Amino acid sequence: MRGKVTVRGRGLVLHWRARRFYLDTVLLTASLGLLLLGYVMVASASLHLGEKLADDSFYFPRNQLIHIALGLFSGCIVASIKLEVWQKSSLGLFLLGLVLLAVVLIPGVGKTVNGSSRWLSLLGIRIQVSEVFKLIAVIYTASYIHRHLRTVRNSVQGMIRPLALLSMGGLLLLMEPDFGATAVIMATALGMLFLGGARLWQFGILLGLMAAAAVGLIFSAEYRLKRLFSFMNPWEHPLDTGFQLTQALIAFGRGEWTGVGLGSSVQKLFYLPEAHTDFLFSIIGEELGLLGTTTVVLLFMLIVWRALVIGQLADRAENRFGAFVAYGIGIWFGLQSFINMGVNMGMLPTKGLTLPLMSYGGGSMIVMCAALGLLFRIRSEALDAYAAAPRVRAKWAHV
Repeated sequence: MRGKVTVRGRGLVLHWRARRFYLDTVLLTASLGLLLLGYVMVASASLHLGEKLADDSFYFPRNQLIHIALGLFSGCIVASIKLEVWQKSSLGLFLLGLVLLAVVLIPGVGKTVNGSSRWLSLLGIRIQVSEVFKLIAVIYTASYIHRHLRTVRNSVQGMIRPLALLSMGGLLLLMEPDFGATAVIMATALGMLFLGGARLWQFGILLGLMAAAAVGLIFSAEYRLKRLFSFMNPWEHPLDTGFQLTQALIAFGRGEWTGVGLGSSVQKLFYLPEAHTDFLFSIIGEELGLLGTTTVVLLFMLIVWRALVIGQLADRAENRFGAFVAYGIGIWFGLQSFINMGVNMGMLPTKGLTLPLMSYGGGSMIVMCAALGLLFRIRSEALDAYAAAPRVRAKWAHV
């Protein structure tokens, strides 16, 4: 048997040279839906910008297509690697992540954009190191919980130790500066520890301490205070600190129920900064209206739901490492997409976070697709374990 595809429950089973891979069709459909819609909207939001910056209208759409191809390739590579390899490499990956965060701060090595040094250039593609570290943080935290599950559940030290190590990366991120990525990483780790069985009162205390630290960081930097004040009343300075948010709100207002039509956005025409990256959701709201934004929200909800279901499946297959990786990816995707949408709609202060699988950018696309590849691998290994147990095979065939 060289190659065959069969249908089973909510997924496809790929057979290749006596090997099986269980493909989650719901997760695949939602992911491809976001990739396709994101590509169309990036193209719509960037044609005029490519003409101005590179004298080529298709500069950004062509590059984004390359980013998606690289992302899909990375996802397939990650999905082909056994979870055992990621578990054994977790500490090494964490140390590598810290090194990358330090390297990006070296003058002349890290790429600086708008006053922030967050990128490394690799083969012509700018990689945002914080995106790589998010995935590394999920893998490391999952490995820690798996190895110290009893300590996490019975001692406050079990929660403090991984958070203390991750805070080292957080400090390097704040030096870039990248407050948004730091918040996402720490909140994701905290959520994973809570799902690992940490006591509620310990979780509450640490959550309070993290919130206090976040408030302190906001008041310690003038630019963060300006963002906070402009978020509270963007119309007070619509041509200054509140410019980006007011233009985003105008875009949503113009979209109404069904939008002004694909390609017909006015706000993308040099009114709304970063329309093809961080504020892509606003252009979706303007061109596709409430119908388009609701579709995007539902697709992200599907991905988060499948991640949690896959985590539960892996847990019952006694693959706790895979379970916590799945939970972490679900929390990460849900949190980052929520923050990006909240910023676009004026619900949260401005943060430099991309919309997963949709915003323009190579590094983010590659890392997000790699994370999805991990989800596919976790589900496949869990179902493989169930396939070896005839008594429970039928019970879990539909998951």
